Amino acid sequence: MGHEVIDRNREARHLRLYQDYFSDNPTYGPVLFRRRNRMSRPLFLRIMNAVEDHDDYFVQKRNAAGLIGFSCHQKVTAAMRQLAYGIAADALDEYLGIAESTAIESLRRFVKAVVQVFEHEYLRSPNENDTTRLLELGEDRGFPGMLGSIDCMHWKWKNCPTELHGMYQGHVHEPTIILEAVASKDLWIWHAFFGMPGSHNDINVLHRSPLFAKLAEGKAPEVNYSINRHDYMMGYYLADGIYPSWATFVKTIPEPHGNKRKYFAKAQEAVRKDVERAFGVLQARFAIVRGPARHWDEKTLGYIMKACVIMHNMIIEDEGEVDWEERFPEGGENVRVSHDEIPDLDDFIQMHKKIRDDETHYQLREDLVEHLWQHYPDKY
Repeated sequence: MGHEVIDRNREARHLRLYQDYFSDNPTYGPVLFRRRNRMSRPLFLRIMNAVEDHDDYFVQKRNAAGLIGFSCHQKVTAAMRQLAYGIAADALDEYLGIAESTAIESLRRFVKAVVQVFEHEYLRSPNENDTTRLLELGEDRGFPGMLGSIDCMHWKWKNCPTELHGMYQGHVHEPTIILEAVASKDLWIWHAFFGMPGSHNDINVLHRSPLFAKLAEGKAPEVNYSINRHDYMMGYYLADGIYPSWATFVKTIPEPHGNKRKYFAKAQEAVRKDVERAFGVLQARFAIVRGPARHWDEKTLGYIMKACVIMHNMIIEDEGEVDWEERFPEGGENVRVSHDEIPDLDDFIQMHKKIRDDETHYQLREDLVEHLWQHYPDKY
């Protein structure tokens, strides 16, 4: 009673979708498929099959009346269109025949399944081989020991509950949720910490982030390199001026004087933009994280953001922008195998002090100034 029954002709809608994009001779070829789904058809099918195996919700079934339900193709396409275009859930009804409530449920189930299935592989912390590759990329650009660049992005929360506005409203005077990320030159996002209220700044987010947890626990790969006859045992990230002066960050020089310092500032600010480029590509591929978030609960928003980051990395791998076999099959001499044992409290405290050592921060920056000037004078 009180529920309008609409005959959406699900089977005919499925056949049309299949002919348009998934048949042997589709109406819309690979170029349009890539444009509308942000990824190639083989990658789309790989994700779809993995999601269907993981969550029984995506398996096509018959209801109590014996009517066939929506296919996995329809539900996953509905979720992907919402992620790719940022459109409202009821905008999919005319083409896919999926009601608003079903489209929302498909999106929630899809992003959760993507995170649960692919997070361990595509949102992992760098292992020994990854670290060696990142160090090689940094060395080629004049920053030996660099593991990437770090920054934060705010996602506007349109439907933030009224009682949470004060907590989530920051400098943009609107409720936002923060994503902290680390990205490399190829735009692969190695670290994504999402969920902090927009009232926090980058330093507050950093203090709650698990970025250096493995390093402090002795479980992260140890990095060893030498610059300007000084030895270092921790990698670092390029950061902007708001970040603290820790041994694990290299910041630019404000108002530099002299050609060496001006050149270093130019190089640091150029390479530091990797993470901002990654944010731009992420938002271009998935418009849902560019526009205001319309979901009500933080958990769903967290799954959406993580799923977009994971699929962003999957697209980079699929399109050949990352060569995983590139000269680094077994690590390198600058990286040692991580520890297995958990350090005692004293070692843990000492490692935290090393991470936050400002003297090492300034010494490393001065060494990089000399290193860039002597070895890469015409690169930037």
